[in-house]
Amino acid sequence: MALTQRLEIRQGQALVMTPQLMQAIKLLQLSSLDLIAYVDAELERNPLLERDAETDSHPQENAEPAASEAAPGGDDISSGDWLNQDLETSREAIERRLDSDLENVFPSELPDLPARQQTNELPATSEWAGVGSGGREGEGYDLEAFVSSERTLFDHLSEQLALSITDPVRRLIGAHLIDLVDEAGYIAGDLTEVAEKLGGAPAEVEAVLTVLQGFDPSGVCARNLAECLALQLKERDRFDPAMQALVGHLDLLAKRDLPALRRVCGVDDEDLVEMIAEIRSLNPKPGLAFGSTLVQPVIPDVLVRPGPNGDWIVELNTDTLPKVLLNQTYYEEVSKKTGSKSTEKAYLSECMQSGTWLVRALDQRARTILKVSTEIVRQQDGFFAHGVQHLRPLNLRMVADAIGMHESTVSRVTANKYMATTRGIFELKYFFTSAIAASNGGDAHSAEAVRHRIKTLIDSEVPSHVLSDDTIVDKLREAGIDIARRTVAKYREAMRIPSSVQRRREKQTAASASA
Repeated sequence: MALTQRLEIRQGQALVMTPQLMQAIKLLQLSSLDLIAYVDAELERNPLLERDAETDSHPQENAEPAASEAAPGGDDISSGDWLNQDLETSREAIERRLDSDLENVFPSELPDLPARQQTNELPATSEWAGVGSGGREGEGYDLEAFVSSERTLFDHLSEQLALSITDPVRRLIGAHLIDLVDEAGYIAGDLTEVAEKLGGAPAEVEAVLTVLQGFDPSGVCARNLAECLALQLKERDRFDPAMQALVGHLDLLAKRDLPALRRVCGVDDEDLVEMIAEIRSLNPKPGLAFGSTLVQPVIPDVLVRPGPNGDWIVELNTDTLPKVLLNQTYYEEVSKKTGSKSTEKAYLSECMQSGTWLVRALDQRARTILKVSTEIVRQQDGFFAHGVQHLRPLNLRMVADAIGMHESTVSRVTANKYMATTRGIFELKYFFTSAIAASNGGDAHSAEAVRHRIKTLIDSEVPSHVLSDDTIVDKLREAGIDIARRTVAKYREAMRIPSSVQRRREKQTAASASA
């Protein structure tokens, strides 16, 4: 067979990652704070973009009473709430300005669906060429981006929580308690209310708080000044009865009523002076050791509340959604003044193109987050109603198949997004757990729910009848959970629960001591 050279024309479809497509992917996985920073940068770069609030309070000069009025032949994409508007407007006008079909600029959907053949012709002055590579074309690395930011108390406590508590239920309680810690290091909240919100026992919340109070810095997670000082004294092994009495009567110390303190503590003048000096050496606000950076509270992207008919109402947190408008009136006015200048005309076309895509990408991002969150709430309705023990097994594919999206899109949506519920604020990824089969062929059980059930069984055992791993397996199978003994042992060890032999010894020793 002879080898020859020839020209052939072939037609085919391929997924082309255009700069606009990469921008949409980037916006989808940004957190609310990162999104606001990104939009602020685009508002500074693109003169055709403006905020909705700024338009209402500061109308532009030399413009119509409504600066967001659409151009002739197009709909109004700037007035009202952008989330409820049909943002695919002024199609003919945009195609006429760009001298190209709008489908060649961006696909009709986000990257989960097969993209049509794209054109690689972009304006020569486009600044989107470096979006996928971490920066704009021609920019070098920013060395300041590699400098670590100031360490916060929240980060410090969260790292210790991950190392100290492996039980998912207790870790959830600990994360919620850390969210309640103020910049001084004190817990601001009632533990009973925390237990009711999370659907747990007050004793378990108290036990988790005891673990948190052993974290560094000493005295952190205290509920009041006396408890903060007592934690620091216990670490120094100086919390004797006399010091305990002194900490319990800080009001007398504030009044400098030394005779009353001597009587309460049962010490002489010399010992009392030493005790007061040691109290003064303690840190009453241990959290301030981490600098002036305040603990950043989590801002939920989705709000979930019970509905009137027993269902759940899912809505977006509008405070985290940047309302960006495209001022077409200003574009029309500037276009008339540029005339036939090709450079200025190309710049305006690029601004219109990037601005239109940004507004549409923000709208699509909001709709996608709402769609994914609604499906998560529908799948995990038992958790919202009854607590963590009713958490169902869930993975990305189940949500993706239910809403007709790709798994990668669901993964991006659930990254760095939080949901505010009646039981607290949770990251969307928290609701995705592995599955354990049911013994009777019914619905599978969530791994975290099974761990919670094992912990409940062990906590309720009595010294005369300590449950072995085999007994726990039998009880779980009676409840319809098909689980192996080695899995129970793995979950028990992960929760740092000793074996049945060691638990029996500890319970018998405690019973003998109490008797």
